[in-house]
Amino acid sequence: MSRRIVVAGAVSFYTQVGIQEFPVRYAPTWAPRWLETGVSGAAGHIARVLRALGDDVRLCSVVGRDAAGAAITAELGRERLLGPGIVEGSASSSGVTLVTPDGRRMGFPHLAPVNGVTYPWDLFASQAQEADLLVMTNAKFVRDLVRPAARLGVPIAVDVHLITDLGDAYNLPWLESAEIIFCSHECLPVSPSLWVERLFDRYPRCRVAGIGLGGQGALAATREGTLIRVEAVTPREVVNTLGAGDALFGTFLHVWAATEDPIRALQAAVVHAGWKIGHRAPVSASLTCEELSALKNASMPPTVIGRWGT
Repeated sequence: MSRRIVVAGAVSFYTQVGIQEFPVRYAPTWAPRWLETGVSGAAGHIARVLRALGDDVRLCSVVGRDAAGAAITAELGRERLLGPGIVEGSASSSGVTLVTPDGRRMGFPHLAPVNGVTYPWDLFASQAQEADLLVMTNAKFVRDLVRPAARLGVPIAVDVHLITDLGDAYNLPWLESAEIIFCSHECLPVSPSLWVERLFDRYPRCRVAGIGLGGQGALAATREGTLIRVEAVTPREVVNTLGAGDALFGTFLHVWAATEDPIRALQAAVVHAGWKIGHRAPVSASLTCEELSALKNASMPPTVIGRWGT
């Protein structure tokens, strides 16, 4: 069954460049191993994942009156994601990602053109009508919408990405308001299992916590005490890990919204993310629900289920 999901955040025009190694050694000019361009950004990627999986997605973002904006608008139109939630700004967000042969990436997001935009609350509220879930990324122009959105009675989900402190001032509106909170393991000051325990203790609204573990897979926990660890699977050769966390998050939300089964949701999320990173431009490659189900059956990731706080 399709769910109506609002996704708010940045949609950016990205150039992805295949390089030989990090650090990049200086040369006046060099030819990349490969180069891909297209629409990315956390909200853009999550929206594409959910749309491919069959959800009714309402995308709320800012697209500029520039060449990048024209390209973004055209691609969103092809993906059936161009709707009234897209507002016009003076310029678009963009970025560059460098990718080594083993798939490691270094991103250069340029969000300044949209950071100062005030997204209209009335427009967001209208898009949120009859929604089953609000995915509110931690883009700057989304921040002022979060606390009012929490009063709409619709569950909020967020991925706060690289976080080091549960009291992080910038992310506080999301941490206080979201029922589903994901993040990356890369900057956590404690173990993932201890992090989720402290998260639940500090933020009573949170029902589900998830942590992307990179090449080690992912972890998720529920307030009731269930702790799930799913090992990574890579059905194809790893080419580009850009957006793996967004793929993990978006896929988890799709399955969770349909089933409220965190085990199935995390398994599907790990499989989809592992498949996507086998593509030069992972954002542009998403599986349908049927394709993901078949791949999951063929590449079921090792899963351990336990309890946190014990």
